[in-house]
Amino acid sequence: MSEQYKILHPVKYFRDHLAHKIRPDGREFGEYRPIVVNLGSISTADGSAIAKVGRTTVVCGIKAELCQPKAEAANEGFLIPNVELPPLCSSKFRPGPPTEQAQVATQLVADILKNSDCLDLKTLCIFPDKLAWCLYADLICLDLDGALIDACVVALMAALKSVTLPAVQYDPALDNKQVNVQERKALSVTNTPIATTFAMFDDKILIDPTVDEEDLSTSLVTIVVKEEELCFVHKPGGCVFTEEQLLKCVEESTKRATVIEEIIETAFKSL
Repeated sequence: MSEQYKILHPVKYFRDHLAHKIRPDGREFGEYRPIVVNLGSISTADGSAIAKVGRTTVVCGIKAELCQPKAEAANEGFLIPNVELPPLCSSKFRPGPPTEQAQVATQLVADILKNSDCLDLKTLCIFPDKLAWCLYADLICLDLDGALIDACVVALMAALKSVTLPAVQYDPALDNKQVNVQERKALSVTNTPIATTFAMFDDKILIDPTVDEEDLSTSLVTIVVKEEELCFVHKPGGCVFTEEQLLKCVEESTKRATVIEEIIETAFKSL
């Protein structure tokens, strides 16, 4: 009967729960879902991780390839993320070209990487203007139940920490390179940005929303912090958050980021 009520009157169903200061899945407004991180899941990748935020599950595989740097950034390599939302993750999606949501998510992840400076691209350069590493980070969502960006960032940062690159010797005079896959070096990640999404419904702020909560919310905002410092905010329209509400969101994001960083570090140590 409850499921029928939810389908027929979703807003009233949601509002009735919030009136009793509880969310439909039993959580309090400021309570986030369990987070699970597993590293080294893909043996064919140079680095990989699986992150679960509640039911939302994202697998990230990073593949390294040698390439030539851009002329305008001759001493830098590349880190290129790509988010995929296959039909497997939600009934909302169909086979075919990338959806708008996947493209937006890809750009958001790229912006977060750029604003956080979590990876110095100069460390990916082997020889200026001649040879550098290009890291392709494929993020595939296996199950989508809200807070997609949160899960993508956790999976990506965990995967980056597990990346090892082969030693490369390059002779610019002969334009000759030798790759030693037996001798590998870990990637140097300078910080760990963590994203936290909030939903607003009837002036109530909900942390780590499910997909149902996102669909019914009047506004969403994603806060990204690194080392207890705000580095990125994304708000895709909707009603306005007050300054006080945003400050509260930043405070909660900082607390959650500390917990997630510890989870990633624990997974890394057990790798």
